[in-house]
This record gives sequence, C-alpha cells and structure tokens, in this order.
Amino acid sequence: MDTQAQHSERDRSSEPDAGSGEGSRFSRTRARLSSVLSWRRVLAGAVLATVALLLFSSYVVQPFLVPSGSMEPTLQVGDRVLVNKLAYRFGAEPQRGDVVVFDGTGSFVREDLDANPLAGLVRGAAASLGLAEPADTDFVKRVVGVGGDRVVCCDKQGRLAVNGTVVDEPYLYPGDTASRVPFDIVVSAGTLWMMGDHRSRSSDSRDRLGSPGGGMVPVERVTGRVDWLGRPPARVGPLTGTGAFGDVRAPGAAHG
Repeated sequence: MDTQAQHSERDRSSEPDAGSGEGSRFSRTRARLSSVLSWRRVLAGAVLATVALLLFSSYVVQPFLVPSGSMEPTLQVGDRVLVNKLAYRFGAEPQRGDVVVFDGTGSFVREDLDANPLAGLVRGAAASLGLAEPADTDFVKRVVGVGGDRVVCCDKQGRLAVNGTVVDEPYLYPGDTASRVPFDIVVSAGTLWMMGDHRSRSSDSRDRLGSPGGGMVPVERVTGRVDWLGRPPARVGPLTGTGAFGDVRAPGAAHG
C-alpha cells in the first residue's frame, strides 16, 4: 500500500503543469510589451524635448556658431553665442554698438532662388540648435550706424565719426584702424550699417557700397542681439557692452 501510494505521488508530480507554462509565456509577453512601451516613451520624450528646444530657439534664445574671425577679438572662431530673439520684439530697435545676428539676404548676399527648401529646412533646424554652422546668409556684426546716421571714415588717427562725433572703438582687433577704405554714407531709414570688429578681415557693409541697398541691412532682417557666450567654458558669460557711442548725437541734432 505504501509503495503504491509513493508511485502514485511520483507520477502526479512528474506530469507537466500546463498552468505554469502559460504563466511563463504570459510573463515573457508582458515583459516584451513593457520594453516596447518603455522605448516608445523614451522616443516620445526625446521628440517632445527636441520640438520644445526648436520652439525655444525659434522665438526666445537661439544658439549661433561663429564661423569666422570677422568679429575678433570680441568673438572667436568656433564660439557658440546665445542670441536674444526677444531683444527687439516689443518696440525696441537695434542700437549703435549692439552685436547682432542677421539674415543678409538681399543686402550682403543675393537671394538664391534655386536653393533646395528641404535641405535648407534641415540645415536651419541643425543651426538653430547650434549643431551646425549657420546658413551662408546668416551674419554676426556690430551695429555702427542706425537710420539717419551719417558715418564717415576716417580721420588722421584712423577713427570713424558718427553724426560728427569721433568714435574711439576699444573692441577693434589690435592693430586695426576703423577702416582701410574711406567712406562717407548716410544710413537709410529703417536700415543699419554693419561692421565687424576685425576690420581688416571683415566683409561687411563697406564691401557692398556699390550694390543695391548700399550694404545697409533692413532692421526686420535682424534675428536678435548677442547677449551671452555659451561656449567654450572659459568664455561663458554675458557679452560685455560698449560705451563707444555714448556721446553720439541723434541724426537731426547733428545735422542741425
């Protein structure tokens, strides 16, 4: 009797447990589903973060990679600056001495009607995140003259004058004068006269004097004001302003 009972017990224990197999398959399926959902959540989070960053850079602050040495020593090649896109959104306008980023289409460069719009969109998105060099139509320069100003260069010391006031420019690249090419212009209303700080290496408004518009940039083409340096770490901080134009009179007062 005992032997039969033991055999019967062993026989029952050796039978496969159907419920246990189904539970194991269910657990594996649930684990796979959980993994897929986790990846989807991560991907959705990354997409939302990218969209939020693009919107922020489109309307508030945009990183900008400095591609050349035309603004040395103020800005170095490879610097990443942060452009304040709200600086001129509520009635304020660019002032003399401001360092700004602007779209030079129609003033510094001709409009490219054959440009690929999709490629331009992708490049623009990368540039707006500071991951690629800016488009060939984007420039960073200093505002030297605003609408109505008369800008003349140069005196015997190599300095320019705005509305009759001689301007000492401490931000110029060491050894540079205000300009090697003399000029005498009146800035059209609603436009800006732009120059780089490294005057001997800057292609700016001076080089477009004979072009339509005379090298003057429409105010509405200004993307924003450079307010901060974001990289490299040793240079992180606000961009120092200048008082070089503090004594310049308004155009009407000067001409009167």
